[in-house]
Amino acid sequence: MTKLRTGEITTHVQRLPARTRPADGTEPPLVVFVHGLLTDSLASYYFTLGPAFAAEGIDVLMYDLRGHGRSDRPREGYRLESFVDDLVALLDALGETRRAHVVGNSFGGTIAGALAAWHPDRVATVTMIESEPPVAEWTRHMADGLADAKDRLQHEEVISWISAHHGAHTARLSRGASRILQTTTLAEDVPRSKVIDDDLSAIGCPMLAVFGDESGLSAQVPGLRARLPRCRTVVLADQGHSVLVERTAETRDLILDWVREHTPAVREHTLAEAVR
Repeated sequence: MTKLRTGEITTHVQRLPARTRPADGTEPPLVVFVHGLLTDSLASYYFTLGPAFAAEGIDVLMYDLRGHGRSDRPREGYRLESFVDDLVALLDALGETRRAHVVGNSFGGTIAGALAAWHPDRVATVTMIESEPPVAEWTRHMADGLADAKDRLQHEEVISWISAHHGAHTARLSRGASRILQTTTLAEDVPRSKVIDDDLSAIGCPMLAVFGDESGLSAQVPGLRARLPRCRTVVLADQGHSVLVERTAETRDLILDWVREHTPAVREHTLAEAVR
């Protein structure tokens, strides 16, 4: 683990190099994992998908978003474009020139979509796990959800209810989320973010979108299919928002196959291993 200067902040980074390298000497693909908002950090990938991808011959990059984990927490500067700028600055600081396969969970998927729209030269594919693309409707959803969380989580009786019904760990995460909301302008900044047109034409790369069927976000599937001809959607049965944690193996396999499909060298390496 290390910390790097990324523009105006210092970002906490974890890299997992590919355990095997392509026989022809070329570089392996790069997968960048972007976590969700408030209760999340790079640890959610470190203990789920990250090691499995490195074991499959893929370079893995994980990092804590601004305001989260061990990255800096400025008081202001939490519009979507700041999160995207941080990721571009991180790739620059690491000297990365490869187009990345960017995988985002929840808010992280919105960051991934915005990166693809505003910096298409940096992105090979996007995977959104229980996410929304960065359109105007997303800002309205975020405004309502963040305002509600900022108000409710500051009350100890709410945290006690969370502890009783969802456990002490979730209560600790909720307290951490409240600290972010009370000490920064995140709740006000995110809804004021720059967005893309509703037709999603700004996203030109292939996209994989994974949802739980019990999540309201799965209602996006028809629109994504209609607007993005290179989008593949998967809806997991009997599943809510916590796809990454509760359906880790299925999510891993879906995204690994997606990356292999869009990286010929990895696909050929996997086939060669299979016949040994």
